[in-house]
Amino acid sequence: MASKDDTTKRPSVSAEEGDLFGTVRNLWTYMWPDGRPDLKLRVLLAVGALLLSKVASTLVPFAYKGVIDSLDTNGADAALILGLAVPIVLVIAYGLGNIIDAGFQQLRDVLFASVGQNAVRSLALRTFRHLHRMSLRFHLARRTGGLSRVIERGTKGIETIVRFTMLNTAPTLVEFLIVGIIFVVMFGISYLSVLVVTIWLYLYFTIKASNWRIAIRRDMNESDTDANGKAIDSLLNFETVKYFANEKMEADRFDVSMAQYERSAIRIWTSLGFLNFGQALVFYAGAGLIGVMAVMGVMDGTLTLGDFVLLNTFLLQIYRPLNFIGFVYREIRQGLTDIEEMFKLLDQTPEIEDKPGARPLEVDGAVVRFEDVRFHYDDDRPILKGISFEIPAGKTIAVVGPSGAGKSTISRLMFRFYDVISGKVTIDGQDLRDITQESLRANIGMVPQDTVLFNDTIAYNIRYGRPDATDAEVRKAAELAQIADFIESLPKGFDTPVGERGLKLSGGEKQRVAIARTILKAPPILILDEATSALDTKTEQDIQAALDTVSQGRTTLVIAHRLSTVIKADEIIVLRDGKIAERGDHTELLAKNGLYAQMWNRQREASEAEEIARKKAADAEGFVRRGTPAAE
Repeated sequence: MASKDDTTKRPSVSAEEGDLFGTVRNLWTYMWPDGRPDLKLRVLLAVGALLLSKVASTLVPFAYKGVIDSLDTNGADAALILGLAVPIVLVIAYGLGNIIDAGFQQLRDVLFASVGQNAVRSLALRTFRHLHRMSLRFHLARRTGGLSRVIERGTKGIETIVRFTMLNTAPTLVEFLIVGIIFVVMFGISYLSVLVVTIWLYLYFTIKASNWRIAIRRDMNESDTDANGKAIDSLLNFETVKYFANEKMEADRFDVSMAQYERSAIRIWTSLGFLNFGQALVFYAGAGLIGVMAVMGVMDGTLTLGDFVLLNTFLLQIYRPLNFIGFVYREIRQGLTDIEEMFKLLDQTPEIEDKPGARPLEVDGAVVRFEDVRFHYDDDRPILKGISFEIPAGKTIAVVGPSGAGKSTISRLMFRFYDVISGKVTIDGQDLRDITQESLRANIGMVPQDTVLFNDTIAYNIRYGRPDATDAEVRKAAELAQIADFIESLPKGFDTPVGERGLKLSGGEKQRVAIARTILKAPPILILDEATSALDTKTEQDIQAALDTVSQGRTTLVIAHRLSTVIKADEIIVLRDGKIAERGDHTELLAKNGLYAQMWNRQREASEAEEIARKKAADAEGFVRRGTPAAE
């Protein structure tokens, strides 16, 4: 059998500090999408717009300096610059510079919006497809609510990472370089030294504090996932909660998880306050030192008043990208924390995969054969112990036996939800492991014991068997399943919503919808997996007539608990403890007086007792009705 879903290999995305660059490399395809030259052009244009905004923001302080210097003049100088003309022009230039800066930043966001949303869509689609590739073993163990929250956080996190990595990191470093050059040229190496030390301390503190907050963020995410999982699980089992009046217990379980989330969220906000205060302390200490140096420069005449204003303007201006790059680092680490669980899911290898060179199934008669098949879910608990049988083309074979004998496992192996441990399962001589899963499942129809419908209309659920079917074909399938009259009696007819998991319909109605969509699919091979075991005797008889119709001319495997549904089968296989105990048609098996005959007699006695009880209930009801008028 194929190996179980693999979770042990090194993760492709991790929030750990040492894995940061490797993670960004693995996410590069979302930032620079292959096969999308239009999006790559948008990335380049967005980066270009951002760089132009940085140029404008760098020139603005010089206009501000010019305004101050032009106002700080004596009378002779004022005459030369024609009064207030130069200050006014410089003020206008200052305003225009800020407008250009803001305009290019907004243009950047407009240009990059398509790139960010494409990353969200691509990752969401990849995850959705991957989930459908995962094995039945994975889906039996998953928690729907927790999984949905992991996906929700992951899709939001990828946009944050793509946007901040592409649009903020490199341009901000360019701005630091430009400001550094200006400081050296205009003010000397001493000012640059203080600025570099300040920036280094700021970034060092930001990185260390952000790394410390990662563990808190993970705790919060785990609490959030747990709370959402419990909420969804409780709501999906709404009726069970009501049956046992356990609303308070469910609320208490949910509140325990939310209390853990609350504690983690409080720690997140507290640590953020510590981080922001520490950043401000480091920066303004450095800015204060540069300010003192500038004041001394003005006093000794080496700097003008405009130079002092220019220095402080640059400090205020550099604080924005410096604070922003700290924010960017924090958001990227937080985004990585949010998406690492999603990528752990994506890194899992599906248990069942098409082998290289797998061919589509070619059906020629649809003969199904099990050859010495052995299988187990767990190594220490074998389920099937070397069973062999054949379902001839167009014939019906039934598999019966006590609970736990391995009946439903046979249908799962036919659908290749699992691979056999040894032996093989073939269709027309083709090993299921050598053909594509899609073509295999396209040729098999299934009517399960517990039919779960999509929360959509009746028409949608029937058409699910063949999405391109016409309305007339959908109605014809409903007629063959003996449910068309019921559907048309509803106010909305085929457009009637069936509710979550089809709970607005009765068990018999859901089974008929399942039969109708299987009829519409028209597969050459049919599996009826205890399709009537959960229904009452009358409904079972009606459904069985529809099943007989859909199985005509098809290779059919019937897995049954009620033996009355398989008496017409061409052959009945009796399983016990994973082995074939008996086989033959109904009459032959009764004549053997073995396990099948014992099961038949027990079920017949139970049916007779049920019929007697039903008649007594009917008689009692009739007695009440007859006695009522006399009492009046």
